[in-house]
Amino acid sequence: MGGAIEFILNGERIALAAVDPSRTLLAWLREARGLTGSKEGCAEGDCGACTVAVREHGAVRPIASCIALLGAMDGRELVTVEHLNDHPAQRAMVQCHGSQCGFCTPGFVMALFAHYESGGSADRESLCDALAGNLCRCTGYAPIIAAGAAMGTVRRTVAPVAAPQAVLDYEHDGKRFFAPASVAKLAAWLEQRPHARILAGGTDLGLEVTKAHRDLDCVVHLGKVAELKRIDESEQALELGAAVTYAEAFEALARIHPDVGELVRRIGGAQVRAAGTLGGNIANASPIGDSMPLLLALGCTLTLQRGAAQRQLVLEDFYTGYRKTALRPGEFIRSLRIERLQHGARFGAYKLSKRFDQDISTVCAAFHVTEGARAQFGFGGMAATPARAPRAEAAWRDGIEAACAALAQDFQPLSDHRGSAWYRLVAAQNLLRKFAARVGPRALLEVRA
Repeated sequence: MGGAIEFILNGERIALAAVDPSRTLLAWLREARGLTGSKEGCAEGDCGACTVAVREHGAVRPIASCIALLGAMDGRELVTVEHLNDHPAQRAMVQCHGSQCGFCTPGFVMALFAHYESGGSADRESLCDALAGNLCRCTGYAPIIAAGAAMGTVRRTVAPVAAPQAVLDYEHDGKRFFAPASVAKLAAWLEQRPHARILAGGTDLGLEVTKAHRDLDCVVHLGKVAELKRIDESEQALELGAAVTYAEAFEALARIHPDVGELVRRIGGAQVRAAGTLGGNIANASPIGDSMPLLLALGCTLTLQRGAAQRQLVLEDFYTGYRKTALRPGEFIRSLRIERLQHGARFGAYKLSKRFDQDISTVCAAFHVTEGARAQFGFGGMAATPARAPRAEAAWRDGIEAACAALAQDFQPLSDHRGSAWYRLVAAQNLLRKFAARVGPRALLEVRA
C-alpha cells in the first residue's frame, strides 16, 4: 500500500508518492507545479476560472480543478492552458477581443478548447451551453461567444472506451484513498470501512475541502468501477450505473423525453456535468438537487448493495429526513432504473431559478400523467427532502384547480434567500397549471416579437 497517484499532465507522466490525496487539483497545479494559468475564483465549481480539460474514453471534457481531488486524477490525462500552442480557441479569443481584465480568460479558453476538441457545434446555443460554467466579471460575453463561433467545428474520431485502470490503494500521512476497479472490491472494502467517504463526482464533497476546510481521512472513489459506469438502454427502461456522469448520460436521458434533456443541460455548467453523477446527486440527499424531481416523477428504482447482498428501493422511499437516506453502513447505490414513458403518457419538467444557467433551483418540478390519468409529481425545494405530492396526484382527476389546492396540503415550504414559502407554493401551483396547459419549459424564453 502507498504506491503512487499516476496521471498524464500536459504530455508528461506524473507519479506522486507523498501527497495528500484529498488536496485539490488546482492547489497542486499552482503550488507544486507553478501552473498558475488556472485561477481560483469561487472554490466551489461555479465560475470556471480553474477549468482544465480531461481526455478519456475518446472524449475531451472540462472539469473544475478547484473541487477535483488529486487522488481522483489517477489514470487520467489532463491538459492545462499552459499546454496549448496557438490553438484555434486561443487564436479566436485574440481575433475577437475576447479578453478584458484577463482573470477568467484561461478558463474560457479551456472550456472552448474542450468544446472544439470534442467536436462541439459552433451554433450559439451549443456555445452558450459550453460556456455556461464560466463567468466573466467584465461582462465580455459577446466577444467570447463570437470567438467560439470563429473557432469553427472539428470532427473528432471517438476512440474505444479504455479498459478500467488498475486499483489505486494509496495512503500518505494517515490519509487513505482507495479507487477499486470492480464492484466486488468496492463492496468488500466498504464492508470493512463503513465510515469511508464515498467520492463520485466530487461536486459537493469537494466543498468540504475548499469551504469547510475539513480533512478527508478515508475516501473511496467510484470513478474506476466498471459496473458503475454502465449505460443499458432497452425498450422498457434505461439503467444507469451510479457513477455515470451527467455528460455521459445526457443523450440517453434526453431520449426519454425532451424535457428531461432540457433540465439536465441546466444542471450546473459543462464542468459540473462532466464530473457530477446521478448516483452522487441522489445520495447527497439535497432537497434542491435537480435530478430527483425528474426521477421521482418517472418512478425511478434504486439498486443498493452491501457486501454481496443487493436490494431494490423506489426513490421516494430512499429519503428519511433532511440530508438523511435509507443507506445502511457500508451500503452504496449500485444503479438506478428509469422506466420509459408509456404510449399516451404526458410528461413535463420545469426549473425556476434566479439565473437560467448555472444556478440552484428555487423550485424544481416534474409531472408525469399516464394515459389512464394516474399522476406522479416530483418536487425539489418544497420540503426537507425531494418529494412526491400524493394529495395533488390524487386530486388530478378532479381538475387542475383541485390539484393545485391539494399542493398546499402536500407542502409547507420554508422561506430562505432563494424564495419565500408563499412564493414557492404559488410557483409550484403555477408550474402545475403550466403543465396542464401543455406549455413547455422554454416557452416564455422563446416568445418572438
